[in-house]
Amino acid sequence: MSQGVTVIKIGTGVLTRTSDATLDRPSLVRLVTAVAELVASGTKCVMVSSGAVGAGVAALGRNSYPEDVASRQACAAIGQCSLMHIYQTLFQNFGLQVGQLLLTKQDLNDKRRCQRVQDTLEHLLAESSVVPIINENDSVCVKELSVGDNDMLSARVSRLLGAERLILLSTIDGLDGPNGSGLVKEVHDVKDVESFARKDSGKFSIGGMASKLKAVKYATESGIETIISNGRKPNLLADIVAGEPIGTRFYAR
Repeated sequence: MSQGVTVIKIGTGVLTRTSDATLDRPSLVRLVTAVAELVASGTKCVMVSSGAVGAGVAALGRNSYPEDVASRQACAAIGQCSLMHIYQTLFQNFGLQVGQLLLTKQDLNDKRRCQRVQDTLEHLLAESSVVPIINENDSVCVKELSVGDNDMLSARVSRLLGAERLILLSTIDGLDGPNGSGLVKEVHDVKDVESFARKDSGKFSIGGMASKLKAVKYATESGIETIISNGRKPNLLADIVAGEPIGTRFYAR
């Protein structure tokens, strides 16, 4: 049933202010509005949302990620509550409900658990008024706190659902070419652009372009078109779904 599903991964930098990692409510309002409009147009949307750890860092008054895993997990436990409350409140303005799934790699690696995840998502997507929101269960898992996991999580969820497309929303317009050559608009083989990736990441985010390209490779090799675009411009989501040349589009192989 999942043909036509659009999976949207939202990076921490899209959801939080760069200065202090507090949740950026105006950005969240714009994002939710754009997703709600997609749903109203008949597009089934699944969101994979980062931001929980960053939100928890801010709630505890820290100015950077803690070094130890237990502190990060505590931040995730606190921040996830804030993040989901905001999503629920904002989507209700459009007559939509949210359904939360917190997943681990084990949930996707074990055949029976994976089938339950798929069944749950498909039942949620069958409800026209529900937007599933997925995050890693960072408050109890260790491996899932490694760099770039939500990029790969979104790719794996896309494959599980047989999604039509995956949109990775970050704070950049797409993949930049080498030596200031500008935005790369189309890519037919990820291997051709892997060397373009810088290995940086934001102060309150995990991962970077290298992480995204790894997820893109997984998704496109699974037959899923993938787009990297700027989450600070969520009004462009409908145009992306319509196939307009926005961001960097990686064609399914």
